[in-house]
Amino acid sequence: MADKIVLICGVSGQDGAYLAKLLLEKGYVVYGTSRDVQGSSFANLQKFGIKERILFISMVPEDFRSVLVALRKSNPDEIYHLAGQSSVGLSFEQPAETMQSITIGTLNLLEGCRMMDKQIRLYHAGSGECFGDTKGVPANELTPFHPMSPYAVAKASAYWLVNNYRQAYNLFACTGILFNHESDLRPERFVTQKIIRAVKRIAQGSGEKLHLGKLDISRDWGWAPEYVEAMWLMLQQDKPADYVIATGNTLTLEEFVSAAFKEAQLDWKDYVIKDPSFFRPTDLEIGCADPSKALKEIGWKASTQGIEVVKKMYQSLK
Repeated sequence: MADKIVLICGVSGQDGAYLAKLLLEKGYVVYGTSRDVQGSSFANLQKFGIKERILFISMVPEDFRSVLVALRKSNPDEIYHLAGQSSVGLSFEQPAETMQSITIGTLNLLEGCRMMDKQIRLYHAGSGECFGDTKGVPANELTPFHPMSPYAVAKASAYWLVNNYRQAYNLFACTGILFNHESDLRPERFVTQKIIRAVKRIAQGSGEKLHLGKLDISRDWGWAPEYVEAMWLMLQQDKPADYVIATGNTLTLEEFVSAAFKEAQLDWKDYVIKDPSFFRPTDLEIGCADPSKALKEIGWKASTQGIEVVKKMYQSLK
């Protein structure tokens, strides 16, 4: 394992940092990309104390030449493509940037792998958002896509590109269709982290109110460090395949909020304001998943789910 080389595209984000930590522990030589290595702080990697152990390469996924240079410089055995605009809400404000960073970035990496002299195993970060609203029916790998945001449309397009290259060129390329997964590394533009940080401040006497959109939406929330293990397992199989990665349980946003305030021994109803300005043009009501294939074929199952995710986020935030 010590000779294995990995390239993590988007190493500075939540998943990239946890994955880099995991793979360093497994003995990999880890290369990580960022759009601007000189200008990036890599705070998450510094938090884990692993920044100095990673070899950095500046790479712009939408620029094919940049991607090819990164591949030739690192000559990886495995690639984890985690880069690209990652916020559903922001995708409504920046649809073109979202489509380009996710779809074109994925296409360039696939093309780059096809042109390399060795077979590279590629993991692509998909999203449960691609399924849209399945009306409470758990989505599995055979469930049709019905994307309801520019982010989901981009992720669905990238999924089909991976599928096409796998069939057309026999690439070892697979997509992890990951549902929501959280940790204290989440930026505050994600509603889960917005909630946790606000509760912390309120508990410390800030006197503020927490403004949120719809509280009756349901999501399958998992714990991010467990999900990067699933990514790695996918690339260790004999044949490439796509997998839904989720806990299999859903929680309403109201339940999430209630649990967070409960950690601070507060009643959420005293501090939360339902604000229509946070409503999205379209938003799926229930994100519900069936991750049974992952358990059966790669031996992965979420250990942390639902309220436990809320508790871990709250307790790990300093």
